[in-house]
Amino acid sequence: MTVTEAALTIAPLPRLAARATAVGGSPVRDILAVTARPEVINFAGGLPAPGLFDREGIAAAYRAVLDELPERALQYSTTEGEPALRTALAARTTARGLATDADELIVTTGSQQALSLLATALIEPGDTVLVENPCYLAALQVFAFAGARIVPVPCDASGIDPSALDALVAREQPKLLYTVPTFQNPTGRTLPAERRAAVAEVAARRGLWLIEDDPYGELRFEGERVPWIASYPGAEDRTVLLGSFSKVMAPGMRLGWLRAPAALRRACAVAKQAADLHTPTVNQLAAARYLADSDLDAHVARVAAVYGERRDAMLAGLADALPAGSTWNRPEGGMFLWARLPDGYDATALLPEVVRHDVAYVPGAPFHATAPDPSTLRLCFVTQTPDEIAEGLRRLRRGLNS
Repeated sequence: MTVTEAALTIAPLPRLAARATAVGGSPVRDILAVTARPEVINFAGGLPAPGLFDREGIAAAYRAVLDELPERALQYSTTEGEPALRTALAARTTARGLATDADELIVTTGSQQALSLLATALIEPGDTVLVENPCYLAALQVFAFAGARIVPVPCDASGIDPSALDALVAREQPKLLYTVPTFQNPTGRTLPAERRAAVAEVAARRGLWLIEDDPYGELRFEGERVPWIASYPGAEDRTVLLGSFSKVMAPGMRLGWLRAPAALRRACAVAKQAADLHTPTVNQLAAARYLADSDLDAHVARVAAVYGERRDAMLAGLADALPAGSTWNRPEGGMFLWARLPDGYDATALLPEVVRHDVAYVPGAPFHATAPDPSTLRLCFVTQTPDEIAEGLRRLRRGLNS
């Protein structure tokens, strides 16, 4: 034995950061892993229908970029994003009622990254963040990871109650409100115009940042479009609008963006430099080329029409699938509907038996920041065909009855 070997001791490694162990993983991702078998009809995921991707148009855009601009497409880019894509995004945002310049935008690696950048730029450990009740699960993860104190805002079938929001802001002194006001995840509900105006007024009067997340807004199959909160008086200098191509083009491209006031936008750019330098150049240029060569609005209209048929198929079978006394909503767009089982039912406890019948949903409890409602569940209606939805609901009935 050498001297070196005799002197060798094995010291324990330093512990992980507390936030890395305090925040759990995504129950949705866990369910998707458990239900990955091809025979499972999965209402759990928030996955766009892969058969509806414009594969030819997207492939043509990538080919054109790599043929014509290979040195640029394969090179580093600016942190804020490719000018061609930001110009196209600014034009689309302006056309939808919110005047926007390309310099007001940062391209992000999915809108999920935009949330992380905003949490880095805005939240100190212990800051209070307001969220909808229930709330998009990954947003709860981001804010918890940043060390925020998360407080839910009272909501009803139409979304945030502005009067309750006003009282809560006065009492809690939060830094920001996070909301998905159009076809919300997980409930599918849409905040009416008059409430959007009231939320903007509360934010202006009380001094509050607004994060308005809009990944689903273009997927409307009935009713009239409601303007963004960012377009209402009082919201102009305090609202961050998030957008994404994940639900309307392709989630694998991982392209999102944020529109923010100048000082916050600069802080997000610095945070992005530290995170990933920039979103992949080739994906940005391909998206810009797709917008130039193809009609994204026409594609989205076709997708929304199919999704509307699939929503109707799910609505048609829910009364037979769920126990008597259950309730559910009828979203005008998006990807999800929200159901509540009768008192005494626990959607989390029932899920393993349901999965044994080769069908899955997401229990509603994880979407609540506090006081989870065990009887609730989220159903995604866009990934399967109407026939598959009907079969999935028959399996759901058998699983719940067993």
